[in-house]
Amino acid sequence: MGSPSNYETKLVEGEFGYVLEDVPHLTDYISDLPTYPNPLRSNPAYSVVKQYFVDMDDSVPQKIVVHKDTPRGTHFRRAGPRQKVYFSSDEVHACIVTCGGLCPGLNTVIREIIHSLDYMYGVNKVLGIEGGYRGFYAKNTITLTPKLVNDIHKRGGTILGTSRGGHDTTKIVDSIQDRGINQVYIIGGDGTQKGATVIYEEIRKRGLKVAVAGIPKTIDNDIPVIDKSFGFDTAVEEAQRAINAAHVEAESAENGIGVVKLMGRYSGFIAMYATLASRDVDCCLIPESPFYLEGKGGLFEYIEKRLKENGHMVLVIAEGAGQELLAGKTEQDASGNKLLQDVGLWISQRIKDHFAKKNKMPITLKYIDPTYMIRAIPSNASDNVYCTLLAQSTVHGAMAGYTGFTCGLVNGRHTYIPFNRIIERQNQVVITDRMWARLLSSTNQPSFLEPRETESVKENGENPDACADNIKGT
Repeated sequence: MGSPSNYETKLVEGEFGYVLEDVPHLTDYISDLPTYPNPLRSNPAYSVVKQYFVDMDDSVPQKIVVHKDTPRGTHFRRAGPRQKVYFSSDEVHACIVTCGGLCPGLNTVIREIIHSLDYMYGVNKVLGIEGGYRGFYAKNTITLTPKLVNDIHKRGGTILGTSRGGHDTTKIVDSIQDRGINQVYIIGGDGTQKGATVIYEEIRKRGLKVAVAGIPKTIDNDIPVIDKSFGFDTAVEEAQRAINAAHVEAESAENGIGVVKLMGRYSGFIAMYATLASRDVDCCLIPESPFYLEGKGGLFEYIEKRLKENGHMVLVIAEGAGQELLAGKTEQDASGNKLLQDVGLWISQRIKDHFAKKNKMPITLKYIDPTYMIRAIPSNASDNVYCTLLAQSTVHGAMAGYTGFTCGLVNGRHTYIPFNRIIERQNQVVITDRMWARLLSSTNQPSFLEPRETESVKENGENPDACADNIKGT
């Protein structure tokens, strides 16, 4: 698929350093588009709401904490319904597609897009594209109605099915054009949003009146700019159950060790937040913070110390942690993601081997991998509310003629964000930040960084990879 290159963010500059990173609009490339009064004006649910419509100049700052002598900085367009819309209700033919891995809340987002289109805007033509991007040209579709999707939020997974890869831009846009689709809702992670970007570019190139809207999805919470991704709260809550089970097992045996592997390919947010929430974890290992096993200050020494002090311990490890310590060939999945080796099994075996050499300290180790259980459950109450608001905000944006955007929460406000800001990098735990310091103080674990490596992290833009080689040789 390649990285999108033609997408350009519209910048609106104001006084005192104000910069609005705006999203594209259909009128950018189609002139003389008719507008219509927003149907919400006559919707009884909203007739009593004061100032319901969002002002065209409303924006949300990316950073909420500033110094008195700094400019206002970057803003994003505030999400919400507009006074005028660029689609009449009877002309809308929408479609929804889900791509990538599973995540709690997918069905809730699907449900709320359909309900929002129907109940708010009177739209009754919505197609579900089955099986991810390739479903566009494999002609797998399902007609979606409010009645059909009414209870799907109570189930995990996605009723549309999903897949990785299968992105053929020309075939996808041909299918959109042939079916007469004019609103495309794409739910997926960074690879999916990259695909959405090139679909938008091809649609714009052809001059089609088609709004392309993305909803960012990643259970790892590694999407930049936004406060958090949907499904993350549910994942942390479910991860706690696995940690609790590991703690019970460890506490019930002499020198018991509970090892829990959690999701986090490149970012350790789930592991970090689940550790902070549970209070039963003695050590948390994440991809952003390199560690070593042998020698003074290493993991084995710390495990021995905790076993002598407490008689048991719990270790949480994110799936992407310590991959540089594992030897093996690197392969990729259909989306281009690196296929990781099972670091949970590896570290469990290394711990067993280490203590087998120390006959004076026999251990009982239990390894728990709840990865796919966490992905497959329905979203909790917090995520259900978040998914509902995300879906509604995205529908408002598409009806208002915005396109080539993704919707997300920034500083507690729903915004429309340019695709390129979502896909430019992955959000990671900053190990020189206060949040990681809070975790270290909670678990009382070593940072596995000597002072010189800490300084190296800071000097290299707070990127732990830059000092990983030094640490491995410690």
